[in-house]
Amino acid sequence: MPTYDYKCNECNYTFEEFQKMTDNPLEECPKCGGKVKRLIGAGVAPIFKGSGFYQTDYKNSVADKSNGSKPKEEKPKKETTAKTDKKAV
Repeated sequence: MPTYDYKCNECNYTFEEFQKMTDNPLEECPKCGGKVKRLIGAGVAPIFKGSGFYQTDYKNSVADKSNGSKPKEEKPKKETTAKTDKKAV
């Protein structure tokens, strides 16, 4: 069941009402009894893609899903030697 936004034409009171889609729109403001107008909503809804409910689930490549992905190559570590300059006393 969707939530509808309403605004009173007389007192500018804005409120939400949880209604069935088949219900008639409200006509009376619960605060002052004036006429109300149903507002147009943004229609925002979650996007479900892939195998789960997380946004990152559908960003995986096909290779990752088939376990055929190549392992990451490790870069060889550079060996560093600590050079100390010792002066003869």
